[in-house]
Amino acid sequence: MLSGCSNAVDVTAPPHSAACEPATAHWPAKVGAQTLRDISANGGAVSDARAWGDPAVIATCGWPAPGPTDKECLDVDGAYWVVEPLSDGVKFTTFGREPAIQVLVPDAYKPEPLLLPAFGAAAKALPTNGRTCK
Repeated sequence: MLSGCSNAVDVTAPPHSAACEPATAHWPAKVGAQTLRDISANGGAVSDARAWGDPAVIATCGWPAPGPTDKECLDVDGAYWVVEPLSDGVKFTTFGREPAIQVLVPDAYKPEPLLLPAFGAAAKALPTNGRTCK
């Protein structure tokens, strides 16, 4: 979640997945009150990643879909998200969609789940795999 020396946010992105293209067409212009930032994508396609605000909220598409899990899972307007606390924020991963979107939200934006509705259209544009939160 760190930004580089320039104004661009350094993002680790997965390899490009054509299945992400419908989702990335729905990346939000703003996340909360945070506006888009320039990114530098390491290892993946810039088109599959976005960042907003400072500190940056980072979204990437193209990750392997999570399998069955006992981790916390949220239903946000019909899009399911697995919640993983990090030392400096929270990682949300779409559940029941393949490939998956990951959204990294820094601690500065508590309560972090309130930012997830901005990603609903992108998440719902991904193909489903039949899994849902219980």
